[in-house]
Amino acid sequence: MEWARGVPAAYLRELTDYWRTQYDWRAQEARLNQYPQFTTEIDGQRIHFLHVRSDQPGAKPLLITHGYPSSVAEFLHLIEPLVNPVEGQAFHVVAPSLPGYAFSTPLGGTDWAMGRTARAWAELMRRLGYERYGLHGGDIGAGVSGMVAGLDGEHVIGVHVVTDPLTAASTATFLPGMADRLNENDPLDKLILDRMHAFTREGSGYLAIQNSRPQTIGYGLVDSPLLQLAWIAEKFHEWTDLPIGRDQLLTTVSLYWFTGCGVTAAHTLYEQAHSSEWGAPPAVPQGFAVFGADDTVRKLVPAPADAHWTEFRRGRHFPAMEAPAELAADLQAFFAPLK
Repeated sequence: MEWARGVPAAYLRELTDYWRTQYDWRAQEARLNQYPQFTTEIDGQRIHFLHVRSDQPGAKPLLITHGYPSSVAEFLHLIEPLVNPVEGQAFHVVAPSLPGYAFSTPLGGTDWAMGRTARAWAELMRRLGYERYGLHGGDIGAGVSGMVAGLDGEHVIGVHVVTDPLTAASTATFLPGMADRLNENDPLDKLILDRMHAFTREGSGYLAIQNSRPQTIGYGLVDSPLLQLAWIAEKFHEWTDLPIGRDQLLTTVSLYWFTGCGVTAAHTLYEQAHSSEWGAPPAVPQGFAVFGADDTVRKLVPAPADAHWTEFRRGRHFPAMEAPAELAADLQAFFAPLK
């Protein structure tokens, strides 16, 4: 009940005080800056990205995309085991900031939904000289990765995405006719329906606001550090089941606050809500890693019969922060045999 009406005042007061008096931004900035970072302009938009090349032979290019409300700081514990694994497949990692997020600001115009972003990502990999590359993402990053695979399949070796039962159920609420295909008398279907209804009734308020009035909420997000902190902290609390340190949470909040991207990220969600472009289905190998897995996800995720499929008992929406070792191992397992 403590979180039923939003972020509790005592929690937010303590977190705000820590952010103000003890959080060391310079230390976190140095962690980010240990990785080479660049900016380029694609389709009129400034694109920021990390580009970390491996020294290991046989390393494969891998484009990884964060989601909402997140940033490339999500990957701070994932990059090293991908670039310099103790054993197994290594990767050259490219991690862009989504348009309108963090250093991929200011937002250069309208229509920056997933389709336009996917085209920009394909162009980015072309400019970096990668003829063949893999894709990975979660949340918005999963959608963008799937669309890149659909439009640039001749250069994509495979696409790997992460999900969890609650994300799968909430996504299902936007699929026309999904609820009608489920039977309330079936226990598994009933669980899915209950989660879909819970998301619609209690969990989608943040999205409804940003999908309809991004500019209005945006004034508060760029004017009040307290609102920006609460806006993101609530989702980190609701969408995780393994601990994420305060410093990692506050690094993403700080990136949003310093760049004023709360409003522009909201605008990209609005653009996606009003977009009719969903791209072609990927015709490349597909991999799925399900965190906090249960039987509902198989029923909700349209995975091909031959897809790589791995289930993990713990973790949820942010596995790169919650379970980076497990995620890195699954990426290695999926991409190692692909050419």
